[in-house]
Amino acid sequence: MEGASYQRFPTVKIREMKDDYCKFELRDTDASMANALRRVMIAEVPTIAIDLVEIETNSSVLNDEFIAHRLGLIPLKSERAMSMRFSRDCDACDGDGQCEFCSVEFHLRARCIDEQTLEVTSKDLYSSDHTVVPVDFSQASGVESNEQRGIIIVKLRKGQELRLRAIARKGIGKDHAKWSPAATVTFMYEPEIHINEEMMDKLSLEEKKSWVASSPSKVFDINPDTQQVLIVDPEAYAYDEEVIKKAEAMGKPGLVEIYAKEDSFIFTVESTGAIKASQLLLNAIEILKQKLDAVRLSEDTVEADDQFGELGVHMRGG
Repeated sequence: MEGASYQRFPTVKIREMKDDYCKFELRDTDASMANALRRVMIAEVPTIAIDLVEIETNSSVLNDEFIAHRLGLIPLKSERAMSMRFSRDCDACDGDGQCEFCSVEFHLRARCIDEQTLEVTSKDLYSSDHTVVPVDFSQASGVESNEQRGIIIVKLRKGQELRLRAIARKGIGKDHAKWSPAATVTFMYEPEIHINEEMMDKLSLEEKKSWVASSPSKVFDINPDTQQVLIVDPEAYAYDEEVIKKAEAMGKPGLVEIYAKEDSFIFTVESTGAIKASQLLLNAIEILKQKLDAVRLSEDTVEADDQFGELGVHMRGG
């Protein structure tokens, strides 16, 4: 089949996995696919975030718009976001965005009745759906709940009050950053490092130490017993070429060769807590597959239209 030689079968290998952190390898593909995966994780994996706020009473020092903005940025547990409907596509409420299929309702009622300042936090938000609640960072960090009561929304003094109703909806980071499930997603080319052992053996111990020290990150080290230069952490290399410049300054060009593997990438993912880092990766892969299927379908449609067009020309010519 034409183009079959360019077919790739990417693989993913998980290195480290926590609820809010993931490090993995993406191999047997190219930079375009790696960057597509990164952008989908940041901007197209859906989550749930507060999108509409109705203030009933607000006598705090913050105005209504400020509080609404802060509420929108509170990450909400979004495991069911993939199965929810976008409010604009929901036929159950005709796009109103306030039904159980496309939204979750929150209520907040707080009033300070004594001299001590009252901290109103994300834990004071009461949800209509027990599966969609503000992220509890105290559990992730191991801090006791009485020491960390959630994300502070506003502080109230005696006599001040805040009452509101909020609607959370499904969305993606491309529409607003509050829907992005990723705190950060980065990837780097996996470096390939080769030391010219024959040239290295001719260096004195002081020259070796000087060369190793020229690397800003601890990529190389010296074995104290054999005095051999070792590659201890190749992934710490930042493509700064400092060791290459040092070798040239020493009159030893070619002492080390470093290049990036063009088909191997190391990803680091940090989640906001809305969904687990592992689920963020799986959802991104699923969405990327859907987008590729859509492209393939459109290409097939165009090809079919071209074939029918040619057939029509032949028939008219006949």
